Amino acid sequence: MDLSTRYLGLQLRNPLLASASPLSQTLHGVRQLADAGVGAVVLYSLFEEQVRREADHNELMASPGSESCAEPLSCNPSTADPTSGAQRYLRLLERAAAAVDIPIIGSLNASTPGSWARYARCMQDAGAAAIELNIYYLPGDTGVNGAAVEQRHLDVLDEVKSAVTVPAAVKLSPYFSATADMVHRLDAAGADGLVLFNRFLQPNIDPETLSTVRGVTLSTPGDTRLPLMWIALLHGRIRASLAASTGVERAGDVAKYLLAGADAVQTASALLRHGPDYAAVLLQDLHIWMTRKGFRSLSEVRGLLAGSNAETSDAQERADYVWAVRKANSGMYDAY
Repeated sequence: MDLSTRYLGLQLRNPLLASASPLSQTLHGVRQLADAGVGAVVLYSLFEEQVRREADHNELMASPGSESCAEPLSCNPSTADPTSGAQRYLRLLERAAAAVDIPIIGSLNASTPGSWARYARCMQDAGAAAIELNIYYLPGDTGVNGAAVEQRHLDVLDEVKSAVTVPAAVKLSPYFSATADMVHRLDAAGADGLVLFNRFLQPNIDPETLSTVRGVTLSTPGDTRLPLMWIALLHGRIRASLAASTGVERAGDVAKYLLAGADAVQTASALLRHGPDYAAVLLQDLHIWMTRKGFRSLSEVRGLLAGSNAETSDAQERADYVWAVRKANSGMYDAY
C-alpha cells in the first residue's frame, strides 16, 4: 500500500501531519510523533507577541527606567542567549530537524511587518523544511475594509517569500468575502500551500459569574464540513498544495479530506485527546479502509469526490443547497 504524498513540494511518507500544538513543544514530543508514523510535524507556533513581552521584561529587569525594545534576534541558536523565547524555539527546531527523518515545519504567527521575514529566515537557517504562516487576524476594527485584510495576507506572503527559499504555506481563516479569489491570489503570489482552515478563538460568556470565558476548544468531526467543502471546490484549480486542518478524529475523517482533494491532512485535537501514538491508529485504519475499498495508492483516492469544474461548481453548489433544504423540510436529516 502506497501512502506517500507530496505536500509543499516535499515528499512525505504519508499524508497525516501533526499540526502545531503543545505536543511539539519538546524534542521528546516531536520524537513521539515521528515514531508514531506521521508524515511531518508542524512545530508549535512562535508568536511574536510572546517573544516581545519576554524581551521587554528582560530589558526592564536589566535596566529599570530604560526604554524596552524587541529582542535582537540571532539566527544562530548555538551562540545567542539560550534563555530567550525565540532562541529556545530555534534551538528546538534545530535539534528536532536533526533527530527525526521526517520534515519539520516551522509555524510562525507574527504581528509586525518586518518580523515575518526576520523570523521565517531564522527558522529556515535552523533547519525548517518549510514555514507555515499562521496569519491569525480578526478584523474587528470598523475602519478596516475587506481589501485591506486581503492585502495584509498578500504582503505577509511576499515578505516571507523574499526572505526564504524553503516552501511557505499560508494558514487561512474561512472568513473572506470571496474565499476562492483569495486563494487564487495567494496561489498566484507564490504560496506553496494553503491550510484550510484556522480556527479563531471564540470566547464564551458565563451568565452566572458575569464573566467572559476564554479558552481553546478541541475540534470535533462536525468541524470538517467547511474545509471539506472548500478543498473539494479548489482541488485541481490551483497550483499550491492543499492541506486540511480541523475536525480529524477518526481515519474516516482523513479519508474524507483525501477524497475531497487534500494533499495532506493535519490533526492536533485527536492527538491531544488520545496521545501521540494515536497517529499510528489513524494510519493503520486508513490502510484498512483503502484495502477494503480496493485502493492501492493515495493517488487513486485523492480528489475522487472533488467538486465540479469551474463552470459548473456554482450551479452544483446551489442545487445541492436546494436539495438539502428540501430534505430537511421532509424530516430526513443527515446523520453524518
